[in-house]
Amino acid sequence: MRIIGIETSCDETGIAIYDEHKGLLAHKLYSQVKLHADYGGVVPELASRDHVKKTIPLIKAALAEANLTSDDIDGIAYTAGPGLVGALLVGATIGRSLAYAWDVPAVPVHHMEGHLLAPMLEDNPPPFPFVAVLVSGGHSMIVEVRSIGEYTILGESIDDAAGEAFDKTAKLMGLDYPGGPLLSKLAEKGTPGRFKFPRPMTDRPGLDMSFSGLKTFTANTIAANGDDEQTRADIALAFEEAVCATLAIKCKRALEQTGLKRIVMAGGVSANRRLRAELKTLADKMGGEVYYPRTEFCTDNGAMIAYAGMQRLKNGDTVDLSVQATPRWPIDQLEPIK
Repeated sequence: MRIIGIETSCDETGIAIYDEHKGLLAHKLYSQVKLHADYGGVVPELASRDHVKKTIPLIKAALAEANLTSDDIDGIAYTAGPGLVGALLVGATIGRSLAYAWDVPAVPVHHMEGHLLAPMLEDNPPPFPFVAVLVSGGHSMIVEVRSIGEYTILGESIDDAAGEAFDKTAKLMGLDYPGGPLLSKLAEKGTPGRFKFPRPMTDRPGLDMSFSGLKTFTANTIAANGDDEQTRADIALAFEEAVCATLAIKCKRALEQTGLKRIVMAGGVSANRRLRAELKTLADKMGGEVYYPRTEFCTDNGAMIAYAGMQRLKNGDTVDLSVQATPRWPIDQLEPIK
């Protein structure tokens, strides 16, 4: 079987074709970063309009790359949530319409399940069970994963997601959008130990997280120390260290709580090199392993939706003619794969 995956939950239009036996056959991605840069963040209406323009051309390009036609496709998977409702409706409407026109099943996919399963696209996929650390611009959570669809949320951010905190802090420091990667690059020039930022909510039990206070701490640190280039780099380093250390501390507790040894990290922030190093060190100390997708599959993409969609298609998780998007959709409400 072959399936097309459509990702339009936010500001990237991702299309991919996945073959049950051969794996990924085509992968196309269009980023809206330049479109939203002047506004310092994603403008939902502009995002939706751009998805309307780009989705069909990218589907045609993916089919051409894989040397396939609509007759070779056995299902259409699309991100049904969570995400921006207008952007989600674009992908859901196009996906459901193509499925009807081509007489194949339509498969709604949970965006975070797509991220969680993205490492399965690699040559060395993680075996179940494992602890997943999902960190992106919209979500930060730690999940116990027993099998596909068998998820228990162990902890999540009570305010800003980690990626959101990176972007907002970068904006405080005068960096362009999207600021997270730019802040990390600036942190490479920082002086270790000059500033020490708090590790929020690590002094209390539990696995929930909070990152919004680090923005205020950053603003106060800038006000007290100035914002020359070196000071900004030192502050960026201290901020990045605080976020990564907090995630590592919470992840260690999750491993101890579940008795598991494998860590899967996914989502846009999983591309952060410091976070990868922190979790690798943690896994080594605990006699475990850490897994993550290649960099291009850390951010939103169609490949992860195609893979997750294939698993759901084989499980019979298809929908009727209705077009529905779910902007808020807890991942632990999904049904396990039978």
